[in-house]
Amino acid sequence: MENRRRRQPALAPDERRAALIAATIPLLHEHGVEVSTRQIAHAAGVAEGTIFGVFQNKNELVVCSVVQALDPQPTLDALAAIDPAAGLRARLLRAAEIVHARFTENASLMHSARRLIITGESSPEARERMTSTRGELMTAVTAVLEPDAARLRVPPAKAARLLLLYCGANTFGPFGDSEQFSGAELASLLLDGILLDSGEQAKC
Repeated sequence: MENRRRRQPALAPDERRAALIAATIPLLHEHGVEVSTRQIAHAAGVAEGTIFGVFQNKNELVVCSVVQALDPQPTLDALAAIDPAAGLRARLLRAAEIVHARFTENASLMHSARRLIITGESSPEARERMTSTRGELMTAVTAVLEPDAARLRVPPAKAARLLLLYCGANTFGPFGDSEQFSGAELASLLLDGILLDSGEQAKC
């Protein structure tokens, strides 16, 4: 019997776009933005020309896929789910783990987003969506710290910015390539610094 590719059911344009984006995202993690339309079509189970029926060009598909892949909502939901009744250290540790995981899991895509979207000439809507993510993360981490605002030496928003800076530098900085700090270590660094307290110094 002749082996034929199973025909994909006809989809509305919006559904077809969504299906192509869903097929593209894993390929971006594997191949980067140099993924070919042939690879995308094969993964989606469609003819290569189908892509250009709903996207103007490959770049538009890649930009839409990067934006979707970096959707901050799962990260924001995870931060919002942190129990406000838990201790400050436990909350900060969990927040550091969540942010650190987002950065490390999407490091290559974030580099691509900066080149293609933030500093490139892509659509203004995509650029606005990507840049707004920073503010959303700041707000979410700030909310985690606010129940203990009276205990902090700096305002919760400034502490949140420091945590994001630590996590970002840990992933993207020139010294973050080898042994990275864990979320627990980043939380401890933010809360305790690097100086031993008097009791620990006495043991040295």
